[in-house]
Amino acid sequence: MKAVLSKVVGGPETLVVEDIDPPSPGPGEVVIDVAACAINFPDTLIIRDLYQFKPPRPFSPGGEISGTVAALGEGVSGWRVGDRVIAGVGSGGLREQVTIAAARLFKVPEGIDLVQASALLMTYGTTIHALKDRGDIAAGQTVLVLGAAGGVGLSGVELAKAYGCRVVAAVSSEEKAQVAREAGADEVVTYGRPPFDKDQSKALAQQFKDSVGPEGADIVYDIVGGDYSEPALRAIAWEGRFLVVGFPAGIARMPLNLTLLKSCDIRGVFWGAFAAREPQRNAANIAELFDLWRAGKIAPRISETYPLARAHEAIAKLENREAVGKLVVTMD
Repeated sequence: MKAVLSKVVGGPETLVVEDIDPPSPGPGEVVIDVAACAINFPDTLIIRDLYQFKPPRPFSPGGEISGTVAALGEGVSGWRVGDRVIAGVGSGGLREQVTIAAARLFKVPEGIDLVQASALLMTYGTTIHALKDRGDIAAGQTVLVLGAAGGVGLSGVELAKAYGCRVVAAVSSEEKAQVAREAGADEVVTYGRPPFDKDQSKALAQQFKDSVGPEGADIVYDIVGGDYSEPALRAIAWEGRFLVVGFPAGIARMPLNLTLLKSCDIRGVFWGAFAAREPQRNAANIAELFDLWRAGKIAPRISETYPLARAHEAIAKLENREAVGKLVVTMD
């Protein structure tokens, strides 16, 4: 079978496509015929050895897949060959078949396309955990979403709207602003590219304040970090929740005196660890996502698909922050 492999530390250009032996399931495992693998920000890091997990080489990047069950290992129950599934694999998804513990699978309901389903788990799984479990979201609140036109950002806009909130989307271009509006954003802030000097940072903070309103944002959903984080924190509400999700723009240095003045919280969001530590709560969240999807309240937006041979292009586009919605590699 064919697989995208990282053999040396480096960027997307170092990835190669080679034939490798197909896998066999061990006890408690299944083999999945991969239909699609969605590309996420950790894929840009893991090949450079910058992610918190460093699999031994050669390995395949690709953290979330959809597909069908091809073979069952000893002791597996509740699954049949041919079942349609999604799964978070951490790494290893960019290959035609993967082996995974059966306990990590989620069944895809009939009527939902497998390629589109590949874009659900990591983005919407992260966001539902962030907004519900870490952000204490409630109807009528105001949510400021940074990086709102990417996969995670759009899931933040959609889910916040599904929970009855007013959403301010922050993006870097008018093209992305239109995408955020189409996803349901009530208002959009278009910001420039960092680095920001003191005056630029102050001006961005004022943009955020004007957009969220005089009471501030009850939740700031920060997917980008860097120079964007402090201006967003300055626009937070009394007892607001600032959710730290990712750092494609760099790790911010936050003035903690602001947390005192606003009596607000800065809360980390690590969905992968949550899913491993509390699988039942995570499974309930994923089931809720499928319910919201069937109800028409969310719909993963895939802007481009790539064949396996061009997977490196998808990773490069995401790394360069050029992606709108999700990029997905298909195995057809």
